[in-house]
Amino acid sequence: MGFDQYHEPPEELPDETRTLVRMLTNLTEEAEAIDWYEQRMAVETDADALAIMANSLGEEYKHFSMELEFLLRRKPQWREIARGILFRDGDIVENGEAAEESASREDDDPGGAAPDGTGSLGIGSLRGKV
Repeated sequence: MGFDQYHEPPEELPDETRTLVRMLTNLTEEAEAIDWYEQRMAVETDADALAIMANSLGEEYKHFSMELEFLLRRKPQWREIARGILFRDGDIVENGEAAEESASREDDDPGGAAPDGTGSLGIGSLRGKV
């Protein structure tokens, strides 16, 4: 049985890394499945078959999203960068560059940013409390 997803000897990798590799492999496979369904649906003419494929495609979206969330929860820098890109208006590349720069600054000063990415220390507002 081959383990070509590894670039280093698997027995030398910690369990956390091996789990990460498995989830990245799953994510890749879900993306491939989404591609396959999209192509099949683009040429399918039978309405019943198309409805079944569309339902299956929704499952692949769900699996991809769950696996992505798993990975983002385990990789804080990846999550921070994703927060600056996903579900935002504006230029995707510009958002990506800004998110990467912001995450790099936080890596340089790990105590300087709030864990939720808001910049808040989590102590609430002191305005008007004099």
